[in-house]
Amino acid sequence: MDIKYIKQIKSLILDDEIDFTNEINDFLNNSGFITFAANNTEDAYDILKNNNIDLFFLDVRLPGTSGIEVLKYVKSIYPDLEVIMVSAHGDMDTVIDSIRLGAFDYLRKPMRYIDLQIAIQRTHKYLQMQRKLVQAEKKYSLITSDMESKIGRHCIGKSKEIVDIYELVKTASQYQDINVLITGESGTGKEIFARLIHFMSNHSCNYFEAVNCSAINDSLFESEFFGHKKGSFTGAISDKKGLLEVCNEGTLFLDEIADMPYNLQSKLLRAIEDGKIRRVGDTKSIDTNFRLISATNCDLQKMIEEKRFRLDLLHRLNSLHIHIPPLRQRREDIGPLLIDFVEEFSEKFKKPIEYIAEDVFETLEKYDFPGNIRELRNMAERAIILSKATSLQLTDFPLTIRANCADNSKPVLNNTTKTMMKI
Repeated sequence: MDIKYIKQIKSLILDDEIDFTNEINDFLNNSGFITFAANNTEDAYDILKNNNIDLFFLDVRLPGTSGIEVLKYVKSIYPDLEVIMVSAHGDMDTVIDSIRLGAFDYLRKPMRYIDLQIAIQRTHKYLQMQRKLVQAEKKYSLITSDMESKIGRHCIGKSKEIVDIYELVKTASQYQDINVLITGESGTGKEIFARLIHFMSNHSCNYFEAVNCSAINDSLFESEFFGHKKGSFTGAISDKKGLLEVCNEGTLFLDEIADMPYNLQSKLLRAIEDGKIRRVGDTKSIDTNFRLISATNCDLQKMIEEKRFRLDLLHRLNSLHIHIPPLRQRREDIGPLLIDFVEEFSEKFKKPIEYIAEDVFETLEKYDFPGNIRELRNMAERAIILSKATSLQLTDFPLTIRANCADNSKPVLNNTTKTMMKI
């Protein structure tokens, strides 16, 4: 049995028998390990303190103490360290105690090399899985941090309106069973707030799917939302889960809900009311439990009067209604948002910006921003691309914006303006 493939695993052997320690040490060295050896607990503790040990061979009987006591101590300080107990006495109580205290394996003296090899391979496979898990957790943590930082964009502000909206978002996130309707002009960040509700909830690790209702063809609506069985229609070459099934225990975000065809709204309503769906071509119903967040920039009440939107669907969609006012109605948020976008693109383009001229803020706060936050973000991106210095001046912004500016500009440090609430 060849175990030469084992690399970069650091092992420590603690045994009062020098010959045994040397023998195991040589075997592990020849097998590709980085090995350390000790014949007393003091030396072993020093080695553990100064080296990132993966595998610890520990004798049960040691001068002045027991291996069980050493195991307790080591596991309390180094919980991720894997320990293989070694003893010339096959006391079953000791074996059970060792396993309960966290030992990975137990070997008897005199041991055969085949037994040692098998124990090492078991431990090696476990260490590999453990390392992959740690790497996956780190990767997930980085993804989550990055996602949270992006979600926070557009949610920055110090106006009363944005503070009130944030409180509604927090409330919505605490109740998974309620549906939320978000209204507001195009570019106000409706999807950002929808994501914020999801990622602040207890179901944040479950699926979030954003769908633009205007982009779904009428003929594909049922297949997209409810799924289909293989062979149920031409082109259905395999079973497919629908969005409502994929988002079970998660969140489905329906953007531009007003664009959903009238005849299809009743099908969505039935799925919301029943909590059951049926794939196209299937006879079996599937239970689903999803949160629905919808968004629109249209006047749904007017559409109801015009028979273009169902009143009963609206009642299902807006258990909680969040309206995001346009940027022109909360001008005090323009400065904080501008600074945040400048920081974002400054880092992205590796162009440090030390300050923003005061007349930039004064001028932008007079502008109505028909494109809302999306327009402001694009302005900040363009300004940094065009900037030739470590500051942003009004000349870096579009001519239509500059029409209202004063000729003189004074630099204003970021921290004097950045009195904002960050989410």
